[in-house]
Amino acid sequence: MSGTPEGPGSAPGTIRPPVTERHPETFERPSGRPPERHAVGRTTAELRDRTTAEPHDLTTADLHDHLTTEVRDFSAAEPQDYRAAFNAAHLAMAVVDREGTVVAANDALAALLAAEPAELCGQAAADLVDLAADARTWHIYREVLSGSHSRFRCTRRLKHPDGHSLWAEVTVAPVPDSTCVLLSITDISDRRELQARLRHLQMHDPVTRLPNRTLFFERLAGALEASTYGRGGTGRIGICYLDLDGFKAVNDTLGHRIGDRLLSAVAARLTHCADQSGYARSGGHLVARLGGDEFAVLVEDSTGTEQLADLAKSVLAALQQPFDLAGQRLSVSASIGVVERVVAGTTATGLMQDADTTLYWAKADGKARWTLFDPERNAHRMTRQALSSTLRPAVDRGEFGLQYQPLVGMADGVVQGVEALVRWNHPQFGTLAPNRFIGIAEEDGSIVQLGRWVLRTACRQARRWQIDHPGVPPIFVSVNVAVRQVWDSDLVADVAEILAETGLAPHLLQLELTESAVMGSAGRPLQALQALSDMGVRIAIDDFGTGYSNLAYLSRLPVSVLKLDGSFVRGFQYDEGGAHPNPADETIVEAMVQLAHRLGLTVTAECVETAHQAERLRRIGCDTGQGWLYSRAIAPEHIAVMLAAGCRA
Repeated sequence: MSGTPEGPGSAPGTIRPPVTERHPETFERPSGRPPERHAVGRTTAELRDRTTAEPHDLTTADLHDHLTTEVRDFSAAEPQDYRAAFNAAHLAMAVVDREGTVVAANDALAALLAAEPAELCGQAAADLVDLAADARTWHIYREVLSGSHSRFRCTRRLKHPDGHSLWAEVTVAPVPDSTCVLLSITDISDRRELQARLRHLQMHDPVTRLPNRTLFFERLAGALEASTYGRGGTGRIGICYLDLDGFKAVNDTLGHRIGDRLLSAVAARLTHCADQSGYARSGGHLVARLGGDEFAVLVEDSTGTEQLADLAKSVLAALQQPFDLAGQRLSVSASIGVVERVVAGTTATGLMQDADTTLYWAKADGKARWTLFDPERNAHRMTRQALSSTLRPAVDRGEFGLQYQPLVGMADGVVQGVEALVRWNHPQFGTLAPNRFIGIAEEDGSIVQLGRWVLRTACRQARRWQIDHPGVPPIFVSVNVAVRQVWDSDLVADVAEILAETGLAPHLLQLELTESAVMGSAGRPLQALQALSDMGVRIAIDDFGTGYSNLAYLSRLPVSVLKLDGSFVRGFQYDEGGAHPNPADETIVEAMVQLAHRLGLTVTAECVETAHQAERLRRIGCDTGQGWLYSRAIAPEHIAVMLAAGCRA
């Protein structure tokens, strides 16, 4: 479109085609060819038909480009033809000069803005469509006016004079061969409404109508970002992450229809709790279903852990009330993980990881409760995870070592054997006792590999002591065995192979299993214990008195030693006056020792720390003792010193 504002004497608001230099050769036609029909040859009706035909087949940008071309092609046409086409277009348009002033507006634009075309001329185009609302849009618009930017498009919400609002797509582009730009406006309210409906369907759970996981994380990220940029408020954020206890049973027994109704009822109660005064501050809150029976309540601008704790208590109390669903009366409970902290330094991923961890704690602690995130407990969990991930390769790297604690005859104080205790020389956490990693090894199965290494190392060491001190009666070595070693490996074959490899006599090896692992054993574990006993290996029950205590079953097990748990021995404490604080402990221990002796078993007392304890245990009849009174767990070379001294602890 080519045109300049009319000079003095022209009708206001009209466009005068510029005077251009025409070369005769430009309009010469080859002989015998019909004259080409130029754009200016189209009638006003044809242009009107072309502009309005099949409007849905053209995009806004296509229509804008099309009309820009048409206006340019009319540069040599009669002004009245151009004016007719411009006004006939259904696309709202305005011709704007380089200063941003409207020099011509069509009827569609006037109707959109509820004004007369003449009223719009002379006004700033940016004011009509609010282009100065943000700095970036205003900057690009000015660049288009100056010719340094080709075109731009933006979306604006416009206020119609009659009061209703509409969404408009505004396009501004320079007109070729002209100093003006063409501004066009398309009403996209219907499209925006459709997009809003689709987004609502995409961002909300169809069962509960609550925001879903996608919208929850979008809102969470927005809350963290807004606080980072100093939006104001408390600068804190909180999450209650909850899971229904036993919801799967509802689905399995009553069907998914009742299950969905229950979820909807739970969502309603959660929303009510979150809407109560004190839980929703100026920052707002969001209740969402994250999937399955998991829900979350996001509290922006929280005031502290007390506020989130009150919310969690309120939710638990609300969910404990029975639900009446289609004739079914249901009672459910929930476990809730609560996290509340300052926004600074917090990420959405880290916040949700901590919330998930805390929810797991609530489940592990007994369900139907809420648990607050504990950094110290989480640090322990992270350490446990780090140990779990490096435990298997640590065996291959040789990071484990053995120390030995003497087992001393209580009658004569002579060392009769030693218990092998494994230590992990961790490169990051230092020397770790067995209670730091044995449970992890049992869970992930690496106890089989580690246990085999401990057994081989201990047997080899016991044989070395025997060879190095031929004049001293050989001592036995006691090795702890996890029940998983019996199930997940051929323990009998491993023991036979190691004894043959090291040359250690079977009676010099004692295997310790916990009472809970031995009592009630049947099938493979019992067969393995019997085979080991038949081989000559001693079987000991460790921590006796703290497990099942199935005394009737005890007589049928191939056991030769009972090790009394240290909790009984610690009761043998004497004050300076010689008074015993708990005589019942002595009575219980004495009864267990007599029972063991009647069954042909020997008794070892653990955790012997004082001479008073040792003396009383000796009088009761305990055969051997183990504890700090005699020695802590020590390196193998110190055991060699004891052997050289005549096996005295």
